[in-house]
Amino acid sequence: MRDASLRVGMPFGLPATEWMLEIGALILRTETELILKSRRVIPTRLIQSGFDFQFPTWPDAARDLCVRSRERGLSRPSGRAS
Repeated sequence: MRDASLRVGMPFGLPATEWMLEIGALILRTETELILKSRRVIPTRLIQSGFDFQFPTWPDAARDLCVRSRERGLSRPSGRAS
């Protein structure tokens, strides 16, 4: 998450309590476990079958996502008046 936050120009995140996450999960119709717990996943079967990832590392993928969102005008508001 730190890489993603830095890529979009947000150097820090605000702490969220569990009840806040539960409300967010309810709105998103998902489980809080998906927010609270991270998983290290290694795509062994995909790699063994010859799958080629366009972005094999998270920083590369985050960089591309930020570039694409800026190109589409989806970047985060700067908070400054124009």
